[in-house]
Amino acid sequence: MEFLRPTSLAEALDAKAAHPDAVPIAGGTDVMVELNFDHRRPAALLDLTRVGELAEWAATPDGTRLGAGVPYARIIGELGDRLPGLAMASRTVGSPQIRNQGTVGGNLGAASPAGDTHPVLLATDATVEVASVRGSRLIPIGEFYRGVKRNALAADELITAVHLPAGGGPQQFSKVGTRNAMVIAVCSFGLALHPEERRVGAGIGSAGPTPIRAVDAARFAAGELSWDSPKPLTDSVARRFGELVAEAASPIDDVRGTAAYRRHALSVLARRTLTWAWKDYARCA
Repeated sequence: MEFLRPTSLAEALDAKAAHPDAVPIAGGTDVMVELNFDHRRPAALLDLTRVGELAEWAATPDGTRLGAGVPYARIIGELGDRLPGLAMASRTVGSPQIRNQGTVGGNLGAASPAGDTHPVLLATDATVEVASVRGSRLIPIGEFYRGVKRNALAADELITAVHLPAGGGPQQFSKVGTRNAMVIAVCSFGLALHPEERRVGAGIGSAGPTPIRAVDAARFAAGELSWDSPKPLTDSVARRFGELVAEAASPIDDVRGTAAYRRHALSVLARRTLTWAWKDYARCA
């Protein structure tokens, strides 16, 4: 197996163009597991840990540009105020060692439906920035996931950053696992309130072949919430929201849980996160 180790983004893009079958590796929290269990044996690895441009984040006029190589630990420590939902999801990832190494870029590259950050990226309408020697382009997050562990990247492209809009309202993330830490989600849910647009974002993880937007649930909640003069969330609205989230999922039975359990758990997570987010919004309104 060839090992490529560029020290700049330009070198990395040149290497990917010359070796389109090379698998990028940053934290290695997904790739190394596949290699260790012989589930994957690529012709080359493209080590991105020395590419400094990928490990930076910056405020933008519209929000935040998060480099693909910024680890979860830095998102938690540096971006909790700017990206609250993503920070919540990052806190649930693995162990401190994994959070020090793993990245959102890696989560996107793996495109596993169980990736912890996907529901938040869907709920907040993130945009994925990718680049190659041919140039760069932006992919809306809803168009990025193409199937089980498949994404919209061309063979010569690398993920360089994620653009997240400025959070105008409360965000939440919650997941269910077989234990409290070091666990792949049985199911997960991300929610974001967008008060200026009178809109709700809702994303589902680990309950379908790809991460899923709960479109009907989000539309229902947006129409029921009293944005201008917040009133307590009624139980009927919260329950209906949970039902619509569960209907949006497309789960299977596997070793972590049954499809029926996943739907039930998602309805509970949806009710809880909407209740928490709405209380935060009402408190600040």
